[in-house]
Amino acid sequence: MLGLSKQTRATQMEDFRKWAVRAAEWGVDYRAHLRNMPVRPPVRPGDIAAKIAPSPPETPEPFDKVFADFERDIAPGMTHWQHPRFFAYFPANSAPASLIAEHLVNAIGAVCMLWQTSPAATELETRAVDWLRQAFGLPDAFQGCIQDTASTATLAAVLVMRERALNFTGNQRGLTNTPRLRVYCSAEAHSSIDRAIWFSGIGADNLVRIPIKGPQRGADPEALCALIAADISAGYKPAGIIANVGATGVGATDPVADLAVIAHEHDLYLHVDAAWAGAAMICPELRPLWAGAEQADSIVVNAHKWLGAQAHCSIHFVRDPASLTRTLAAKPDYLKTLGLSEVVNYSEWGVPLGRQFRALKLWFVLRAYGLEGLRNMIRNHITWSRALCEKLRGTPHFEIATEPAYSLFSFRYTKGGNLDELNLALVEAINADGRIYLTQTRVDGDVVIRFQVGQFECTEADVTSAYEVITEIAKRITADAPR
Repeated sequence: MLGLSKQTRATQMEDFRKWAVRAAEWGVDYRAHLRNMPVRPPVRPGDIAAKIAPSPPETPEPFDKVFADFERDIAPGMTHWQHPRFFAYFPANSAPASLIAEHLVNAIGAVCMLWQTSPAATELETRAVDWLRQAFGLPDAFQGCIQDTASTATLAAVLVMRERALNFTGNQRGLTNTPRLRVYCSAEAHSSIDRAIWFSGIGADNLVRIPIKGPQRGADPEALCALIAADISAGYKPAGIIANVGATGVGATDPVADLAVIAHEHDLYLHVDAAWAGAAMICPELRPLWAGAEQADSIVVNAHKWLGAQAHCSIHFVRDPASLTRTLAAKPDYLKTLGLSEVVNYSEWGVPLGRQFRALKLWFVLRAYGLEGLRNMIRNHITWSRALCEKLRGTPHFEIATEPAYSLFSFRYTKGGNLDELNLALVEAINADGRIYLTQTRVDGDVVIRFQVGQFECTEADVTSAYEVITEIAKRITADAPR
């Protein structure tokens, strides 16, 4: 607005008010009608791009035209992650209270990198993260911050593993002429672990996969001990272990307590990836599933999944913040807070310097729904998912591939010849139908279909309807198959 007259500025502010209100009302209407929309849009690659001008406009366009084009061309081409029948990836939930907080955050537009650039945001982050520490039953020794995603938190943890193993010399000297480090995780671990190993310079060849065993598909502690011993004998330097609590594929969960004993014995850094399932630990009866997490060096839980906060909101707990900031903090003069030495600057706790005001949505969600409200939602999701699992188990030509883990299970349709091709065809037909949305994975090499319940506004009826869709489309694709 620089150089504009007072009258012009006033007109622009009125336009801002008009369209801000319109956008908020559009969002409410969108959520109200979401259940009636297909979860995944019936579009083909290139359909949306064909509706967008190939070059930017030289002169301003009327905002009513911009908004109308959004409604006509963009919104109908979205996959609806907030749809109550989104049963595919773990939903990036956006509870209404969180969405309202994000409106306020966007209006303020703060960059929350230092205490002095965002005093309230910094102090609210400290308190809100500690609220979750208490809600998860973790000891006072843990402090934490909010990262954008679990991938960032895991990268930070791997960087600390690297620096601790190299006596904090890697950042200064590089990795040339240093011991070859080894990091251990099971084959069930999320792909973000692979990426963290690449980005840290440790190298994919030094990420060692631990064999799994048991119904929870967890890492085998005895096998891990043998791997570590072999690596030490070969001249490698073990640096850390990454444990799964509810891995993305089929919910694999490692015996964290056993891994913690091994980590302590060999002075290894232990990071717990509980990005999705960690939220369930607000339910005390589920905490045995991550027994031993209280002994970890760091833990990540995505509040923007099962707890309803809008992305991005990954809670990164650390036992020793000094090791984290020693690894990641850069302190040029222009980032120093003069006259104040006892403040937290959360940009020193992560990879990005710029940070959004992420704590407000978490604070809004925890206050608007309360821990008991969130517990009831999670318990319902688990109950409904397991009921569907049992219903499919009792249906001819369906088999359960992996038993329920939290609110996730996987299944296969078996009425056909090549079962991998059959199940890929089934999941694609289900998603093209639009009433529900599922994804596939592999278990011991076989294609399976994942089903999870986690959307904030999902109901028991939504889950029940999934059975009808799955069985109806399964019958259709086998009836249509060439004989």
